Amino acid sequence: MSAYLVVDSHLTDPALYEQYKLQAKPLAEQHGGEYLARGGPMSVKESALWSPTRMVLIRFPSVAQAEAFYQSAEYQKVLQISKKSAERTVVILEGL
Repeated sequence: MSAYLVVDSHLTDPALYEQYKLQAKPLAEQHGGEYLARGGPMSVKESALWSPTRMVLIRFPSVAQAEAFYQSAEYQKVLQISKKSAERTVVILEGL
């Protein structure tokens, strides 16, 4: 069953965040991740509890593979760049 890594990012250092993007994408792909959306234009229709700013959506073949990507030592190292350059909400969502 597919799983989706959903990320909302507020960039605090866009130049540094570019380094994160360059390193994170191949790691996600090594774990079977496929980017479906990456910071493109969006139209928020309802937002009583949440105001998204920059959305990323990555599909993985399974929750286990999404978790393996996120918990991998390689990604945890790259994640430090993100933590210095953005404030984020990250969710792994099981698909149908």
